[in-house]
Amino acid sequence: MSKVQRAAIIILIALLALSACNFPRSATAISTPVANEQDAVRTAAALTVEAMGTELASSPTPAPPTLTPAATQTAQPNAPTLTPVAFQTNTPLPLLPTSTATGICDRAKFTDETVKDGSTFAPGTAFTKTWTFSNDGTCTWDSSYSLVFLGGDAMNGVASKPLTTGTIGPGQTLQVSVDLTAPSNTGTFRGNWGLRNGAGIIFSKFWVEIVVPSTTYSFIDNMCKAEWRSGSGVLSCPGNTTDTSGFVVKVNNPVLDGGYQDNEPALETAPQAVNNGTISGKYPAISVTTGSHFKTVIGCLSGSTNCSVTFTLAYIANGGSQTTFKTWTKTNDGKFIKVDEDLSSLAGQSTQFILMVTANGTGVGTKSYWLLPRIQ
Repeated sequence: MSKVQRAAIIILIALLALSACNFPRSATAISTPVANEQDAVRTAAALTVEAMGTELASSPTPAPPTLTPAATQTAQPNAPTLTPVAFQTNTPLPLLPTSTATGICDRAKFTDETVKDGSTFAPGTAFTKTWTFSNDGTCTWDSSYSLVFLGGDAMNGVASKPLTTGTIGPGQTLQVSVDLTAPSNTGTFRGNWGLRNGAGIIFSKFWVEIVVPSTTYSFIDNMCKAEWRSGSGVLSCPGNTTDTSGFVVKVNNPVLDGGYQDNEPALETAPQAVNNGTISGKYPAISVTTGSHFKTVIGCLSGSTNCSVTFTLAYIANGGSQTTFKTWTKTNDGKFIKVDEDLSSLAGQSTQFILMVTANGTGVGTKSYWLLPRIQ
């Protein structure tokens, strides 16, 4: 069978199928079982397909059609650029790292101190300042840590010293002390100190602040704190004005040589009633500030007809030997001597002052005075 014949048969079968679907059926046709008609169609179609398969199997395989590539599309000018959209997935986001407090390596917490700010000291007074800290950091303090002077008034303190000879762990407490000396001049003084670690870093700062007031000292108010002596030995205080061994008493509103009466108190000092008799009072040690002065008025009391004496201001500094600071000679000539001596040369020293009167000749009936003797 030729190819033309085969094609004609296929077309004929297709037309028959179409006509069967489209032609109206009679009542008889409707009553005829549909299954027989459909089976006939299916059988014809199956035979046709089988015949076509047999032919195709015996025919050479045709070459595949040549595909012509489509022309490349040129992008239009100003065409918007499409950005790929990231699709959400169910993968969980990574968690942020947990914040962990690591603390500070070196930190000191101040808890207590000795020598509170504003404490007063006499000039030249030695004292010890102690601070108490707790190790509030995470690192252990050891001998590489130091207490260091940072500036201000050093007060004879060391430049630095080890903070500890052992170890002070976190949470432990440490006391650190430094030996200091109050300046010899008056005023408020402050020294700044700090804690330094082994790497040379200052991690805590603090200070010591003291006041050195001006030296004010009344020899009358402290009269009986002094040791009074004459050639006969130690004298009682206050003394008896009839004691020929010598005496010291306080006189309010004294009448001075020449008849003048003063409204300030005075020390009346009578030397032992012998030739070149003496009386002296050695006072407790005090510290003197720069610029301090010894002030008084000296002379003979009224009625002391046989008064010829030498007044002496002496001192013992830092436990040394007795030294004369100044002397004045006075007689009953109706005059007095006003004294004002700068004591700056003794500033900062622990000084015992000595008031002394020596009779020039007989001491019988000799009465001398120190009017309001003081240091200021």
